Amino acid sequence: MAAEIEIKYFNTFILKNTLDTVAYNAQSVWNGSFGIPEVIGGYPRNAAIQTPDPNRNNWFIEEARIRGGYNNTIVNLGVRAYIVDEDNTANLRSSSLIYSGIYNSRTGINQTNEFSVAEDISKSADPANGSIQKLYAEDTNLIIFQENKVSRALIDKDAIYSAEGSPITTSGNVVIGQIQSYAGNYGISKDPLSFAVYGYRKYFTDRFRGSVLRLSQDGITEISGNGMIDFFRDEFVNIDSAPFGAGLVIGGWDIHNKQYVLSLQRSYINPDKSYYTVTFDESCGGFTSFFTYDPSQIISIKNSFYTVNNGILWNHYSNVVNNNTFYDIYNKSSITLVFNANSGVSKNFKTISYEGDNGWQLDSFESDAQQYDFNDQFQPNTEPPFLLWNASNNWLISNDVVALIPSYLGGAYDALGNTYPLALSPPIYRYGFERKENKYYANLVNASASTNGEVIWGNDISGIKGRYATVTLSTDTITNLGGPKRLWSVGSEYVTSSY
Repeated sequence: MAAEIEIKYFNTFILKNTLDTVAYNAQSVWNGSFGIPEVIGGYPRNAAIQTPDPNRNNWFIEEARIRGGYNNTIVNLGVRAYIVDEDNTANLRSSSLIYSGIYNSRTGINQTNEFSVAEDISKSADPANGSIQKLYAEDTNLIIFQENKVSRALIDKDAIYSAEGSPITTSGNVVIGQIQSYAGNYGISKDPLSFAVYGYRKYFTDRFRGSVLRLSQDGITEISGNGMIDFFRDEFVNIDSAPFGAGLVIGGWDIHNKQYVLSLQRSYINPDKSYYTVTFDESCGGFTSFFTYDPSQIISIKNSFYTVNNGILWNHYSNVVNNNTFYDIYNKSSITLVFNANSGVSKNFKTISYEGDNGWQLDSFESDAQQYDFNDQFQPNTEPPFLLWNASNNWLISNDVVALIPSYLGGAYDALGNTYPLALSPPIYRYGFERKENKYYANLVNASASTNGEVIWGNDISGIKGRYATVTLSTDTITNLGGPKRLWSVGSEYVTSSY
């Protein structure tokens, strides 16, 4: 008697590795529903290969029955723990913290390479605030600087809150305790190099918000609001818009003068300025000076202040006869002031005077601009900066200026026309600053071009007209080079004008 014997096949799953894309005929690819197909060279026999696969391993076979035994339990289709993970890259948790075992140099214990999975060794900050850029341990707190937030985490203790919301700090075996945020939506952006600390004050910048910040016992304070809002807002934008990548914001503490030093360095050479280095002084609550050095590192050791530029280590304040010299390069000092007495009155500024040391010269003395006069016939003037004409809409902008006034020695000459240092024999004449009783003064020589139908202009008239004036003085390069040049006050004599 004939008998029919049912043959059972092992159910087998075939998983396709989608990282290796090989063109197949969609109708001929076997779906793995019944039995095991023959596999030749890594492909099903009936698969139509259109392009060669250098890997030849884009099909993976998994057994569906437990242990592969006959008539054993079958695993259903679905998610399984041993499924192939096509993304085998590391998982970067930029807003999380993880700690290892302890390190004790006295007892020789070094467990910094041990990360126990049996313990809760990680702590996560809010990922919405960006990545963690800087960590700073202070007493029993860990200050966490994210891109958009500053927080603190308790170390070796945790806080339990009462029903009224008051924290009750308790000690325990927890390493990183609860994370608490400081008030204010400020972070350190992506500039951890801007961080500096002195005492209980921490200084840093938030480039994304155009702010320079101080973190102290009373929380976060925006110190850039002390008269420097426009400057930092514009300069941080210039750093962000650098065509070859963002520049650097480097901060440090000057232990000698007790100042926060901040250097904004662009990653490309700007025609005007490729860097700005400024200082913030707590004693006056403002930014006191610009410096002519661009450090790559700022270091304070004991009572000495160091910076590094192109591998050169420079000890500041070490040589009192070498002022304005950084990395063996001398630069001039300059100061810009605004004369705005009786701002509602039209004036004629006639003189310039200052009290201080010899060696200051007048670089510019400009009145307020008369703007937006329409002039069809006027052509652009290439001589700076008397007239500025916009060729696209013919709007004319003009202001009065004076000629440069040399310093007391820079303007000296003798009867033969020899200038300093050749003018040694009397009589000595001066076309720059004169001196009397340690006060230096000079007349203002008008150097303006004709505008608005003026009949007399330039050096044919005395002084310059305006409601206010912007004045820039700088040190010369011949008087006590490298020595101190003090400046106590600057003034100008003016008369009211009837124009």
